[in-house]
Amino acid sequence: MEITKTSFIQGFIRMCNDGWEQGWHERNGGNLSYRMKQDDVKEAESGFTEDKPWTPIGTSVPDLAGEYFLVTGSGKYMRNVILAPEENICIVEIDGTGEKYRIRWGLCCGGRPTSELPTHLMNHEVKKQLTDGRYRVIYHAHCTNVIALTFVLPLKDEVFTRELWECATECPVVFPSGIGIVPWMVPGGRDIAVATSGLMKKYDVAIWAHHGMFCSGEDFDLTFGLMHTVEKSAEILVKILSMAPHKMQTITPDDFRKLEKDFNVTLPEQFLYKK
Repeated sequence: MEITKTSFIQGFIRMCNDGWEQGWHERNGGNLSYRMKQDDVKEAESGFTEDKPWTPIGTSVPDLAGEYFLVTGSGKYMRNVILAPEENICIVEIDGTGEKYRIRWGLCCGGRPTSELPTHLMNHEVKKQLTDGRYRVIYHAHCTNVIALTFVLPLKDEVFTRELWECATECPVVFPSGIGIVPWMVPGGRDIAVATSGLMKKYDVAIWAHHGMFCSGEDFDLTFGLMHTVEKSAEILVKILSMAPHKMQTITPDDFRKLEKDFNVTLPEQFLYKK
């Protein structure tokens, strides 16, 4: 089978295009990575190359040693992934130390993996450890309404969580652990990777102030759905704030507790009250 026809690459391509159609990926903004299953590797390995050099990751992820990842390319446009996947995405292998990678397929016209690779891999390592390997997707996008809110809300986990929970009833069910906030930092380096992976120990969603959002999940559908839900709630909140400075009515702490019982989720009490 042609490597781009495999189901995992097709799912990856669809997610890139879905994000583009939502308007989350202006120019070369945003990136996506997927930790491949052994079956994925076996399905794709006939197309692997052996001649690419090992390159330092810029951080250490020993628990990902020997793993393979499908990732978007640095400077590549999400809108072009569906047209020419072999030019815009790649499969990388992590070495035995967890400190280097090499390209095994893709980026056929040159290039390197996303500049956010350190952040993606550190988040993957955290989620692999915490979920016994179930989580395989890390997604970063520039969601308009979420970014707008980082200019007008306090950059606090409890504020963003509570406000977004209130604006769409399914939100506490979709992301019951809440949302973490990273204050503005220069993207692409180890410092922001450390900050983000720290939040991923508690949350599945991390918002980068004035920049965008990171989400993690088990598969493409759940991860895209998580980001879509957060951004939809942010859009509702932006509209509310544009109409009136204060809400006349909202979901109460006791209402959230009823959701806990009926949907069998646990909502941290710290997010139930206004600060």
